[in-house]
This record gives sequence, C-alpha cells and structure tokens, in this order.
Amino acid sequence: MHETTTLLIEVGALLFLLGLLGRLSRRFGVSPIPLYLIAGLAFGHGGVLELNASEEFFAVGAEIGVILLLVMLGLEYSANELVGNLRSAAPAGLIDALLNALPGFAFALLLGWGWVAAVVLGGITWISSSGVIAKVLNDLGRVGNRETPVILSVLVIEDLAMALYLPLVTALLAGVGLVKGGISLAVAVLTVAVVLVVAIRYGRLISTAMSAKDPEALLLGVLGLTLLVAGIAAKLQVSAAVGAFLVGIALSGPVAHHATELLSPLRDLFAAVFFVFFGLVTDPRDMPPVLLPALALAVVTMGTKLLTGYLAARRVGIAEPGRWRAGFALMPRGEFSIVIAGLAVAAGTVEPKLAALATAYVLITVVTGPMLARLPDMAWFKAWLRRRAVVRRPEPVAATD
Repeated sequence: MHETTTLLIEVGALLFLLGLLGRLSRRFGVSPIPLYLIAGLAFGHGGVLELNASEEFFAVGAEIGVILLLVMLGLEYSANELVGNLRSAAPAGLIDALLNALPGFAFALLLGWGWVAAVVLGGITWISSSGVIAKVLNDLGRVGNRETPVILSVLVIEDLAMALYLPLVTALLAGVGLVKGGISLAVAVLTVAVVLVVAIRYGRLISTAMSAKDPEALLLGVLGLTLLVAGIAAKLQVSAAVGAFLVGIALSGPVAHHATELLSPLRDLFAAVFFVFFGLVTDPRDMPPVLLPALALAVVTMGTKLLTGYLAARRVGIAEPGRWRAGFALMPRGEFSIVIAGLAVAAGTVEPKLAALATAYVLITVVTGPMLARLPDMAWFKAWLRRRAVVRRPEPVAATD
C-alpha cells in the first residue's frame, strides 16, 4: 500500500509539473520537449531529487507514447500513399544511410573502439527519432504540409531498416555464428513483409470491423489493436513503431477520422511521459567527460540530416522552404539510438564509454533539434530565402536586332 501511495504522489507531482512546463513553453512559443527532458534529468538518476517508485510506470508509459505518436501519424495517410512514398523515397533512404551512418562508424574507429562498436555507433547516428519528430510536426502544425510525407517516408524506411539492423547488430554483439544470425534476419524480413501485406490489402476489412458511431468501442478497439500489433512486432525483433504506423495506415475513412480525435489526448499524455522517461534514466554525471566528442559528432550528423531532408524534398519537387523544413525536422535522434546503445551495454563487449557518449549525443540533438526546426518559419529566415531566390534567378536576356 505504501509503495502504491508513493507511486501516486510521484506520478501526480511530475505530471502536474509537466502541465505547467507545457503551458510555459506554449506561452513563449517554443516546443515543450526540451523542458520535459530537463524535468526528467532533474528527477532521475543523479538528479536533484531521484524518483524511484515511478520509474517502472514511466518506462511502460514511454513505450506507449512512441506507439501512439506513430499510429497517429499513420492515420494521416493511406496505404497507397505509403507505398508510393516509399518507392519515391528509396533513393533518399540510401542517401540517408550513407550520410548519417558513416560519420558514426568513422568516429568510433578514430577513437579506437573497434569495428563492432563502429557498427553500433553508425546505427546511433543514422536513425532519427520518430517519436520526437512526430511531436515536433504536431506542435508546429506541419502534419498537413507538402514536405511531411517526405519526412515520414524517410522515417519509415529507417524504421524498416532497423528491423534488419537490430537482429544483425545483436548477433555481432553476441558473437553468434553466421547461421543463427541469418535466421534472425530472415524472421525480421518475413515479419515486415507480412505486416505490410496485411496493412495494404486488408486494411479496409479492419476498418469495417470497427464502428465510428461508438466512441468508447472505437477507442478501445483502435488502442488495443495498435498495442497488440506493436507488441507482436517487437516480439519478432521488428520495430514496434513500424507496427503501430502500419496499423494507422490500415485504418481509413470515418474510423480513421474519429480515432484521431479520440487518441489525441492520450498521445499528448504519453508522449510527454516518453520524453520525461528519457531524462529519468540518464545520469547527468556520466556526460561531462564525453560532452565535447558528443557535441562534435552532433554538429556533423545534424548537418548531414539537414542535407538528407533537403535532397529528399528536392527530389519530389518541394519548394525551397519545404526542403529546409524537412532537413531541420529530421535532426533529432532518440528512442532507437538509446535502444542500440542499450544492446551494446548489455552485451558488455564494446567500449564502456559508448553508452555515455550516445546519451549525451541524443540529448544534444533532441534538445536543439526541435528548436532548430522552427528556423524556417522565422521572418529573418524567410527573408534570407527570398534574397537567395532573387540572386539565383537568371537575368532576362536582352532582345537583339
């Protein structure tokens, strides 16, 4: 009973604080994500006041937060749009992997950590945070923008690639044989293919099984189905985020519209929990020794993400403001980067400083990324784009006799 009482007090106090921080951030017109992270750091391991009883609650809530963020994004798009975007964004996905994985890979080798640690750090710098980016797009009102499908396509390609990367890196860390590693990879590929086929071919049947006229049944049905598919995907070593996103695109029509309205408050609650938990499990004392290397790596790879988004949006004919918005939006790293670092730490076969470096790196990108994402909407940035357009516009050719 005492433990339950302590849990209620800790969770209630922290959620109330988040409400105040959210209101404060919106009053000043900034994203609340950095404030949520700082709150987590203040009350987590090594913080001002460590909250122990509520950590397990926030761990589960953080998982649900990422799942809800991705299913809500999926509800905005149809299965046909997803397939079309994936086909058109395949080259961008390749560019994304090369530009963002190679710096991390090279950085680990320069530090003398070995090629296995290099593969791990390459994954950490490659993958953008679907959860953070989904929250930023929603906060800035960009879900309906023309460049948003491009951003989502890059994220989905990354998440699908993680379904192949995670079993591979797990096998490398464990030192298992080629056969066992190949089996894990084959299971991951098969699972992704099955989920895609079900979402695209039988999505309408899933929608007809739910009623948009009964809000309570619809909420329970959509939430239950999303958690179920996400859990099965994670059990099969496939991203839970991919499973949730595909549930969202499988739903259509009035069901998708009403589900969006019903899930929005839950998404906001658990998304805040996700960012707080990220701070709670980070010990600020571990970061000072690796802060400068993490900052250098963050500057380089935030620049490569900016280039990735810009090139991906240009390929599909997005105007220059949208290209910059796409590039800045892709900068934050988050949940997958921490998962990859966690696998390496659990294996105990790579450089111990990798975890601290990854944590500092993710915090830098996840705090500065949402702030930089606002730059394309600022008056001075728009004026700079207009000046660029004038300079690049060709001069009219004078008529000759």
